[in-house]
Amino acid sequence: MTLFMRPGPEVVPFTPPDRQPGFGVYVHWPFCAAKCPYCDFNSHVRHKPIDQDRYAAAFERELKEAARRSPGETVTSIFLGGGTPSLMEPKTVARILDAVAANWPVAGGAEITMEANPSSVEAERFRGYRAAGVNRVSLGVQALNDEDLKRLGRLHDVAEALRAIRLARETFPRLSFDLIYARPDQSVEAWEAELTQAIDLAADHLSLYQLTIEQGTPFYALHKAGKLIVPDGETSAALYEATQQLTAARGLPAYEISNHAVPGAESRHNLTYWRYGLYAGVGPGAHGRLMKDGVRHAVANEKMPETWLKMVEAWDSGAVEDEPLSAEEQADELLLMGLRLAEGIDLARWRRLAGRDIDPDSESDLRAHGMIERLGPDRIRATPAGMLVLDAVVADLA
Repeated sequence: MTLFMRPGPEVVPFTPPDRQPGFGVYVHWPFCAAKCPYCDFNSHVRHKPIDQDRYAAAFERELKEAARRSPGETVTSIFLGGGTPSLMEPKTVARILDAVAANWPVAGGAEITMEANPSSVEAERFRGYRAAGVNRVSLGVQALNDEDLKRLGRLHDVAEALRAIRLARETFPRLSFDLIYARPDQSVEAWEAELTQAIDLAADHLSLYQLTIEQGTPFYALHKAGKLIVPDGETSAALYEATQQLTAARGLPAYEISNHAVPGAESRHNLTYWRYGLYAGVGPGAHGRLMKDGVRHAVANEKMPETWLKMVEAWDSGAVEDEPLSAEEQADELLLMGLRLAEGIDLARWRRLAGRDIDPDSESDLRAHGMIERLGPDRIRATPAGMLVLDAVVADLA
């Protein structure tokens, strides 16, 4: 029996109460066709076909267990991330979405996002994903020139990316795509030209990430050996500032450090994280924040897909961590997540968690240096300058 509401002629956006985080469900599909040299996500390459029926059944079991842990919630967003979720068959996606709807009420017009790679084979599945209930796609484009796509280890070229963007715009009500900047040898002028092209292609949302060199990746080894040179701090700051200025001028201002949208088209699911809401995470390596006996818990799953699968089949859960968070830890997480947002954080909520006020001397010093600003009596946010050193700002405030 089909439980998930399939698309009608229109999708009416779900509009929650002002700045309420909602409740999200994150589903992690851990498999990729190839591992990108910059990626430190929980993704795995398998050279034999994946038993999708078996994994779908495991997702169904873990979703049921997650719902048992979060009674009374209404799902406002679902995010199929990875890995490469667009390696799933549409029928697998349909089973997962039906399992969500079998275990929680799903808000009308809830945002249902799938990450996808723009290879031609995967793009042809878009109509099947739309029929399954997906109403927003996030494409991993990463660059709009073939030389850098090859350097980043991507399997598609620019022509395939443009085709996927076109097909996504024709198929889904909402589209986002990712680009990586601060790439080797990239100038501000070259990035501005590429970003202008991206804005012309975008529907309502762009995710724009600076290249980071993560330990344990091939890029880390190359960088350490001096064979991969990325822009220095001054150039990276100039690239960031150019990004903010150009997107704002073109009607897609930053609502979070790396995310830009037409007002009203922000990622509902990611706002749940940044507004410090609750969410269930299912699948290998997925994380969640759920309540247990009135206390917020940090939940993390086993990363290795085959081990996670056996755990779920035996015990209905692949969790390897399920730790209560102290009030202080929650207050720190609220700062870390909320100050990423242009809207900032509600200090009254922070005080309820921390049991104290923000240190006035720390706040005064950060304001004097132009790192944070007040938005009324009970809300603060990081300034553009503060966003560039956000970890330090959070550490000072915490």
